[in-house]
Amino acid sequence: MSPVLVRAAAPSDRAAWERLYRGYRDFYGKPHDPAVFETVWGWLMDPAHESRGLIAEVRGEPVGIGHFRRFSRPIDGAHGLYLDDLFTAAEARGTGAGSAILQRLAEIAAEEGATMVRWITAESNATARSLYDGVATQTPWVTYDLAPAQR
Repeated sequence: MSPVLVRAAAPSDRAAWERLYRGYRDFYGKPHDPAVFETVWGWLMDPAHESRGLIAEVRGEPVGIGHFRRFSRPIDGAHGLYLDDLFTAAEARGTGAGSAILQRLAEIAAEEGATMVRWITAESNATARSLYDGVATQTPWVTYDLAPAQR
């Protein structure tokens, strides 16, 4: 198996990132709105924005992405990293790219003094959950979404 390199997303990654991000959005049944792609890429390329991106490469080919950000944890007076999106191209599954992205996030958390890396996934996402169950602890928390108030 070839080693996986995980690094920060760079401006030259735009086409590969977009291909992978499309795959991620397809998995969750999200439409391909060009404005969303422009917005998210802009966030990832803006060092002042909270969102950051990782690229996993195998043999120099981008095969996975991870989007993450720092979040405050008032209950502990600490902060963590929140993994918003993790995706590995179907043809690269089993290469260790997903595990490598999670490992790199654990390293970044340690470097930045974060107390945890947290994420959610769909209950039905059995493939990803088999990876997650091997490297992290599933929490007992239930997630809710509240829509903005109507004006």
